[in-house]
Amino acid sequence: MKLIITILLSILSLPTFADGKYLGGDISLLPSYIDHGAKYFDNAGNAITDPLAYFGEQGLNTMRVRLFVNPENASSDDKGQGVVQDLAYVKRLGKMIKDAGMALMLDFHYSDTWADPAKQWTPKAWAGLSDNELYERIYNYTREVLQEMKAAGATPDFIQTGNEISYGMLWGKSSDNASQLKKCHPNNDNNWQRFSQLLKNAIKACQDECPQAQVIIHTERVAQPDILQAFYDKMKTYGVEYDIIGLSYYSYFHGNLNALNTALTRLETRFPEKKIMLVEVGYYHDWQPNTVSYDLSKTYPINGEGQKAFTEALIEIVNKHANVNGLFWWWMEANEYGLDWNTKRVTDGWYNAGLFDNQTGRAEPALSVLKNFMSESAGINQTQSQRSTDSHIYTIDGKKVKDNSSLPSGIYIVNGKKVCR
Repeated sequence: MKLIITILLSILSLPTFADGKYLGGDISLLPSYIDHGAKYFDNAGNAITDPLAYFGEQGLNTMRVRLFVNPENASSDDKGQGVVQDLAYVKRLGKMIKDAGMALMLDFHYSDTWADPAKQWTPKAWAGLSDNELYERIYNYTREVLQEMKAAGATPDFIQTGNEISYGMLWGKSSDNASQLKKCHPNNDNNWQRFSQLLKNAIKACQDECPQAQVIIHTERVAQPDILQAFYDKMKTYGVEYDIIGLSYYSYFHGNLNALNTALTRLETRFPEKKIMLVEVGYYHDWQPNTVSYDLSKTYPINGEGQKAFTEALIEIVNKHANVNGLFWWWMEANEYGLDWNTKRVTDGWYNAGLFDNQTGRAEPALSVLKNFMSESAGINQTQSQRSTDSHIYTIDGKKVKDNSSLPSGIYIVNGKKVCR
């Protein structure tokens, strides 16, 4: 009976997520900036003492955090780009997010370093495992991580089983011959049985440990809608069960907003049952590199106002698509102001497409217009404002829990929401 009740509650919780909108950013380096003394200000120059609280005041309700298996194994260059998020780091940041009353998106990279379409390197500790051993390892690792996240008070609401996995995941070692890497391509069946089994095992761990969480399959082929569609067709062909299509969209890599609009229309038409989230977006406010694939600076100048104009235009496009229920700015917390560049820097370079000015610490004007994405749906904001008066934990039959330090695993009510612990 308990199992039946748990399953029913997890199913009943889905409309709460599906019918709302989720707005935020990837803030995976926020603790590092805070620990190193970065100083944050609003656009008017007033000091921000609690960035998460400030983000909430701006209408943001969900934050995304990446997780590496063991970032100590990453190269010095990758560490200098922000590869530091081990499980201890992510548990701390996840609890900060949940304590701020926000939803949490956990982004599994399943690698010791950056995972993206060009590199999906197997973690060092998993090197040499057979495919069958990898199937078992990805399940156990995913479940163990989620157990620790729950115990830390950082239960994810959304889970990405892989990061930008347009061409597969867990290829092998970067030193292997390219022909030996088990890459996938949506237009052929090579390695798809292996890839889909890895995903199924990772997703099963999510369903077993956090059944209320929604699973996101994340790709970034916005500029190639045929390949994008074919990828998610393959998900259906191979029986991979997931909840949300997750996309990266950077105009300087993927093209102008018409390209995004075309991709979203294609996905909504082909997969009307799926919600879509832009889990990574961004646009420069300073110093756009000269290596970008598309330069939109004549339309949206590379300054604070140009970034704001791009954001407004982006939101106007995505709000025309009813299935799009999530928008997340990547590395929004980037801010080197107040740091000693010689001894207390967080990265080896400045990222100038965040939502703070690295030279002043002030919020860029684009941050203040992100809330326009929420204009067509009150979503989680309304729900939380109506339910945030009671932070106690209750059992599913309404009994208040006096001591939550040793709660057994199960479904509980917190702030009027069902959560898995």
